[in-house]
Amino acid sequence: MTWRILAVNALALFVLVAGILYLGRYKQELIHSELEAMAVQAEMYAAALSTAAVGRGDDATERVKLETAREMVRRLVGITGARARLFGANGQLIADSRNIQSFGAGAVQAEELPAPGDDDELAEIMRNLTEGVLSLFEGDQPLPLYIDPPIASASDYPEVRAALAGYSRGVVRVDGRGRRVLSVSVPVQRFKQVLASIMLTKNGDTIETALHAVRLDILKIFVFAFGITVLLSIYLAGVITRPLNRLARAAERVRRSKNRQFTIPDLTDRNDEIGDLSGTLRDMTETLWDRMDAIERFAADVAHEIKNPLTSLRSAVETATRLKDAERQRRLMEIIAEDVQRLDRLISDISDYSRMDAELSRAESEEVDLRILLQTLSELYNAAGDGPQVKVTAPENLVVPALESRLVQVFRNLISNALTFSPADGDVRVRAWRDKNQAVITIEDDGPGIPAGKEEAIFNRFYTERPSSEKFGQHSGLGLSISQRIVAAHNGHLSASNRTLDGEVKGAVFTVRLPLENNGR
Repeated sequence: MTWRILAVNALALFVLVAGILYLGRYKQELIHSELEAMAVQAEMYAAALSTAAVGRGDDATERVKLETAREMVRRLVGITGARARLFGANGQLIADSRNIQSFGAGAVQAEELPAPGDDDELAEIMRNLTEGVLSLFEGDQPLPLYIDPPIASASDYPEVRAALAGYSRGVVRVDGRGRRVLSVSVPVQRFKQVLASIMLTKNGDTIETALHAVRLDILKIFVFAFGITVLLSIYLAGVITRPLNRLARAAERVRRSKNRQFTIPDLTDRNDEIGDLSGTLRDMTETLWDRMDAIERFAADVAHEIKNPLTSLRSAVETATRLKDAERQRRLMEIIAEDVQRLDRLISDISDYSRMDAELSRAESEEVDLRILLQTLSELYNAAGDGPQVKVTAPENLVVPALESRLVQVFRNLISNALTFSPADGDVRVRAWRDKNQAVITIEDDGPGIPAGKEEAIFNRFYTERPSSEKFGQHSGLGLSISQRIVAAHNGHLSASNRTLDGEVKGAVFTVRLPLENNGR
């Protein structure tokens, strides 16, 4: 993670510096400016030569005075560092600023020596290496090769030929060492007559020096910025990766542990995303432990509830094998049949209870009209005609998002319980209404009510507080617990209380609250 943070932070810096180091446009501007400056110098030299080094010959025509022109060419460029050559109208070289004595094949030429201190070979190697690497990315057009024959003529230089035709021209070339050579040629004219061409040649060292200086400054800034980037990356890595690694190691310890010996570190005081992650992991871990505890308790409760009918079955079977009385054997067989039915009902409810969470998490909710659902259930229960009657009061278009089959299961459990506890001449009243953004449904009966202090306990698994008149084993004790879990899965709430009058309990009231809008199920 540390290296990736560093790479991401440094990548943009490298791209920026690479783009700046290229400096292609800046280099072209420097070359263009240098050529313009050389052209101005050449125009001045041409003007001076046409004034002082041109005279009339014996035939009364304008001609270049060779000795005067050669002396002027040597003196004019003395302080510019450029090389000047003068070509006659016939294209032959007639003057060269580097010729010290005589002219032609035996001339002595002066060569410019490097300034003291400029012979640092390591610096030169590094500069050439840098320029070579950058040249791979510049994509410039290849430049023509600069040649310097012993006896030059206009045919060797197209810019000279252009100047003899009356046009000024500049050319950029490279020499045998790969250095740029700039040359400009302008015509020497007298009364619009082209008498010669003066050619100025200068190497591109000044341009390369300027580019090198700019690149060096950029590299210095880059080194500083890169150092800051590395330090910031290390800091970010410490702030981000170390706590993440700490959380990961703690999560791995929790995964491998068999108890609550290890916990997730509390980093919520950071007040950032990592702190939020720490809090979420802690909550998730606690939820998982609670779920595991609940599974263990559920397994223990199931084992206990199944053991009771199994014990009764075992006792009845063992007794039946010893009895000779047919009537007593018949009664024992009835007990066995009832215990088998009780086991079947218990196992069915346990199976429904265990797979309910998975079903609720996968299924898609639909719009359920509570008025239609409750009236349908009331007609179903009232069809028998005897016993307590179910009366429904609900407005039209009271629609909630829910799983209809599970919602039917909830209200069947609640209405069935109310009918069980109500006297034969009593009623079960089901009322529904809107309360802001919730649908409220109450189921009231005329029974004995809920034992004091048991309003919450009746929703526990395997709670079996039943009427004394009811045959034992008719219910598994999971109905209310299942109903409460279904309502909670719909972001609702199921509660129980007693209906009282003048301090006397007149029956039980179960209240279901369901959201009218889907809040993220």
